[in-house]
Amino acid sequence: MTDPRYETLAKLLINYSVSLQQGDHLLIDVSDIPESFTIELIRAARKAGATPIVETRSTRIARETLRGMTEAQAKLVRDLEMHRMKRMQAYIAIRGAANANENTDVPSQRMATYSKTLRPVQNYRVNKTRWCVLRWPTPSMAQAAGMSTEAFEDLFFEVCTLDYRRMGRAMKPLVRRMQQADRVHLKAPGTDLTFSIKGIGAQGCQGDRNIPDGEVFSCPIKTSVEGVIQFNTPTLYAGTKFENVRLEFEKGKIVKATANDPKRLNQILDTDPGARYIGEFSLGFNPRILNPMCDILFDEKIAGSLHFTPGQAYEECDNGNRSAVHWDMVLIQRPEWGGGEVWFDKTLIRKNGLFQPKDLLRLNPKALLGKGR
Repeated sequence: MTDPRYETLAKLLINYSVSLQQGDHLLIDVSDIPESFTIELIRAARKAGATPIVETRSTRIARETLRGMTEAQAKLVRDLEMHRMKRMQAYIAIRGAANANENTDVPSQRMATYSKTLRPVQNYRVNKTRWCVLRWPTPSMAQAAGMSTEAFEDLFFEVCTLDYRRMGRAMKPLVRRMQQADRVHLKAPGTDLTFSIKGIGAQGCQGDRNIPDGEVFSCPIKTSVEGVIQFNTPTLYAGTKFENVRLEFEKGKIVKATANDPKRLNQILDTDPGARYIGEFSLGFNPRILNPMCDILFDEKIAGSLHFTPGQAYEECDNGNRSAVHWDMVLIQRPEWGGGEVWFDKTLIRKNGLFQPKDLLRLNPKALLGKGR
C-alpha cells in the first residue's frame, strides 16, 4: 500500500508549488526515489490536465559519467537538455541518494567543466519555467541529521507539507523591508560584515521553488561586501564536507577563505572569477527546521539563520555576478548557536534568531506554527 503522505505531497507540488495548468508540459526529474512517489506525481499531473515527461536517474551512474566527463560530452548533454527544457512549462526535481558523498572522488576539474557547461540549462530552467526542487528522505540524510530513519521521515513530511500559504502572507513585510533597505550589517561570533542591497530587490520563497521552504532573499551590490563572516554549520559541496568556513572580503571579493579543507575550498572558489563574489543574501525562518543536516535545501531554511552565497546571482535579484558556482553557506543566529544580529540601515531586524519589528513578528516560529507570537 502506498504511503498516504505521498499523495498529499504530490498534490502540493503539482497544484501549489508549480501551479500546473491544463496543457502544460512538466518534466519530472528524479534520482533514487521510490517508484510509487513518481507514479503519484504522474497521476497528479494528468489530473491537472498536463503532460508529464519523466527522467529517472541514478547517483552512482551519474558519478561514473562525471568521472570521465569531457568538454565535448558536457556540450552534447547541454544541447540535449536545453532542447528538452525549452519544451517545458514546469519542472520538478527530486533527489535521493544512499550516499551523500557519492561524488567525492570525481576529479574537481571534470566537475567544474560539467557545471560551467550545463549552467545555461539551469539558468533557463530557473528563469523560464515554474519549478520546484526537493530531496527525498534517505537513511544517509537521517544519519547526517543525527536521527533514526523513521523519525527523519516523519520530520520530512511534516516540514514539506507545512502551511506555506500562511508563511507566504507573513513574509510580505520582510520582502518590502528588504526591497527598501540599503545597508545591511551582520553581527555574530567571528562575524562583522557590511554590504549594500540598495535597488537589488527581494524575493519571498513560500514553497513555490523549493520544498521545504521559508526564506526571503536579495543580493549584495557586487563590490559592496566588506568584513568577515564565520559560518557555524557544516556545508556539503561537490561531495566534500566543509566545516568552520571563514570568508574575508574586500570590495566584494573573497580575499581569504579558510576551513577544515582550505585547499579544496579555494579550488572551488577559483572555479571562475565570479565564484569569489557573492550572488545571494537570504534570511531563513522555517519553524520546523532547527538544526543542520548537511542538505542545503533544509539547512538554508533553518529558523533564525541566514545564508551568504559565493557565486551565481539569481535573475530576480541580480547584481550581475556570473559563475558556475552557487554555494549557500549558513550561519545560525539563535542563542544556542552563539546569537547574532541583522540590521537594515538603522533598524534591528532580527536578534538572536527572532524578528524584532512589529510587522515581522508573524515570521517567528510560534506565530508560523499557529501558537501566537
